[in-house]
Amino acid sequence: MDNVTIRPETPRDYRAVEELTREAFWNVYKPGADEHYYVHQMRSHPDFLPELAFVLEREGRIIGNIMYTKAWLEDETGFRKEILSCGPLCVAPEFQRQRLGKLLLEHSFARGREMGYDVNVNFGNPGNYVSRGFVSCKKKNVCCFAAGNFPTALLVRELVPGALDGRRWMYIPSTAADCCDDAAAVEAFDATFPPREKKWMPSQEEFYIYRHSSVVR
Repeated sequence: MDNVTIRPETPRDYRAVEELTREAFWNVYKPGADEHYYVHQMRSHPDFLPELAFVLEREGRIIGNIMYTKAWLEDETGFRKEILSCGPLCVAPEFQRQRLGKLLLEHSFARGREMGYDVNVNFGNPGNYVSRGFVSCKKKNVCCFAAGNFPTALLVRELVPGALDGRRWMYIPSTAADCCDDAAAVEAFDATFPPREKKWMPSQEEFYIYRHSSVVR
């Protein structure tokens, strides 16, 4: 798309990014959304990486953004490797399917490599990420929570080819998203935005299946 610019997020962008996040995720994974509250709280979490918070702007309007936290991989000896975990990644609904998400990912990956990171792991809908170089965690021997559990929605992207050497790794996410467990706080924050209808959508069942299934072979 012509006339788009990717730049670092600044404090003056915060509310616009939260509004975009709410719009992009509303009713997608659950009735309503909590991702905009997560974004709001993430910025004050110690695992947040402000150097990797970018907005995509077109004609003065923010139409996309991406944010990151630290995460970790731990091998069977107890060695921990600090990695990246991206999300939320948002593109305004009317601009989706135009490769803008890929632009944000590749731009942020390049900056992440400059900062010394070589792996990104996150939960997501595989259909949204495999075309961007992500693979099943099973293929990189990255498990989650318990040895041998390879969730379908846990996706891995090596920012540097060969960064993972085949040993068994356990993914340890940031606690930044734990804020969303406080339903009252989520509702109170959401009340500061214009009212929207919460409803069931097929995408919610689709992601439930992805999130609660595992790759076993």
